[in-house]
Amino acid sequence: MESTKKFEELKKLETKNNEISPEEDKKIDLMRSSLTVLQEQEDNNISVKEVGDDLMLRRFLRARDGDVEKATSMFVKYLSWRKSFVPNGSISASEVAKDLNQNKMFMQGFDKQGRPITVGLAGRHFHLKGGIEDYKRYVVYFLDKVISRMPSGQEKFVFIGDLDGWGYANIDIRACLGALTVLQDFYPERLGKLFIVNAPYIFMMVWKMITPFIDNNTKKKIIFVEKKDIKATLLEDIEENQLPDVYGGKLSLVSIQDA
Repeated sequence: MESTKKFEELKKLETKNNEISPEEDKKIDLMRSSLTVLQEQEDNNISVKEVGDDLMLRRFLRARDGDVEKATSMFVKYLSWRKSFVPNGSISASEVAKDLNQNKMFMQGFDKQGRPITVGLAGRHFHLKGGIEDYKRYVVYFLDKVISRMPSGQEKFVFIGDLDGWGYANIDIRACLGALTVLQDFYPERLGKLFIVNAPYIFMMVWKMITPFIDNNTKKKIIFVEKKDIKATLLEDIEENQLPDVYGGKLSLVSIQDA
């Protein structure tokens, strides 16, 4: 009975999330026209079949504040990146095994808007040999997993960045910037909200170095939560039966590879 009720609620949210304003609809048509022209140009590998649905184009449009030219340019760069970085269409677990072995990313439950809940335990992340490109592949693996779990029509996810136990050994600014690049440039408007919990004082020094690289749209979605307020704050967006048990809820965390 509870699962049926949850499904009905998610369907209502799906309808709401699918709504595109008349103004956005016109701009999306302009984007499609521009992409068709680019496809017809010589030495251009853009395929109309890869363009995706209106919701996908809308995400890029919103990421560029409704500017059709900038949104189209951003989308073209995404198509080119996807072809070269994910040539097989997806990242396999074997390609990112070292990061998966750190068991630091989890996914479980949905918030009140039907967005998948994800958790990152930063205290388990340690710099690995292999370079920043390997870590970016791990980020793509994670994001694609999350997106595959979204209800039809849902576009965003919620992330809880838990810094409990995080210290000098976990500092990896290149990884942070790499993850930001992937999220902001190639998965725009996918992040619904980011809760940062259990942040130690030392993290704020690193945060000051990272902040200039975070775009304004992303900054608006970031919330620092004091330790004493974690459960109460999360319950504003997440029902207790969907909240991870480590924050006082009723669901056990599931590692991203097992989700």
